[in-house]
Amino acid sequence: MKKAFWWGIGTIALFIIIIYFVATSSGSGKYDGLAQCISDSGAKMYGAYWCPHCQEQKKLFGSSWDSVTYVECASSKSNQQTSDCNAAGIKSYPTWIFGDGKQISGVLSLEQLSTFTSCDLPIEE
Repeated sequence: MKKAFWWGIGTIALFIIIIYFVATSSGSGKYDGLAQCISDSGAKMYGAYWCPHCQEQKKLFGSSWDSVTYVECASSKSNQQTSDCNAAGIKSYPTWIFGDGKQISGVLSLEQLSTFTSCDLPIEE
């Protein structure tokens, strides 16, 4: 009886340890620091959920995309652009507006974004 009890406790402890490592390791991406720095610099990407070029831009960041400041311009209720994007002068997608007010349309490489924001690219290993 005691032996079965300790096996049960050991199995539960092992299960908890595995869950902890899976939960803590899956949340970070290769470009987390770059993405956060770009957002901290005041840069924003304006795009639309249906835009293939916007999807391409997002894909460059991989799982780090969640740290980039993104403004959705497509209204789900109509074919019109949102008022926030109209006010920002957005004419095409994706459009980046940087902290200094510079506006550039099109898919930008991570190197270009690094240059425009003075953010460091991660060191390749």
